[in-house]
Amino acid sequence: MDRLNVKIAGEIALSDKPGSTMKKWREIFGITQAELGEFMGISASTISDYEGNRRRSPGIVVVKRFVDALIELDMREGGAVTKRLREETKEDKFFETIDFSQALSATDFAKLIDAKVIANGELLDAKRLYGYTVLDSIKIILEMPYTEFPKLYGASPERAFVFTEVSTGRSPLVVVRVSQIKPSVIVLHGIDKVDKLAVKIAQVEKIPLLLTKIGMDELRERLKKV
Repeated sequence: MDRLNVKIAGEIALSDKPGSTMKKWREIFGITQAELGEFMGISASTISDYEGNRRRSPGIVVVKRFVDALIELDMREGGAVTKRLREETKEDKFFETIDFSQALSATDFAKLIDAKVIANGELLDAKRLYGYTVLDSIKIILEMPYTEFPKLYGASPERAFVFTEVSTGRSPLVVVRVSQIKPSVIVLHGIDKVDKLAVKIAQVEKIPLLLTKIGMDELRERLKKV
């Protein structure tokens, strides 16, 4: 198994709810239960039972077949998801990507980090997050090559960006504005007042903009339980 296969299989095996983690990865790859079941030679209802944690935790043989199926089905469609995941780096001074073991609604995410909604709060309920990325806003803006930006999205673009070292929020929102791929939610950390232009950009891009002042260690600890 290559590094990506091991990462996905290991996350499923170590999860408290392996079925929910299997569902998360299937959704990241954009594969239906029917497609996956047909490829694996089992029924879609069996896949559903696993994902709903209604069956006994899958053994390593089932997990391996599941992961192999995701990657093989993706490769048949050009392999865009697999290629992006394989390019992901874990060690980078500019940012840190963290994936959840199961999807989390943006509304629950906001509650977990004691966030204040600055813009587009009505969109939170419709968004599901598969993880978050912590970004040092100063380093991202001044030092990170633009070609590296796709790596900020980790396993899925359906994630929250948490910007640290923020002064007004304008610069991070400008970066998001000019990027081709957009995060699902933006969080500005540790400031009292958000720049009006930053709010306007969030409104134009239709991205919920949140503000939190809890410490980053506490934020990570709360989200670790997801």
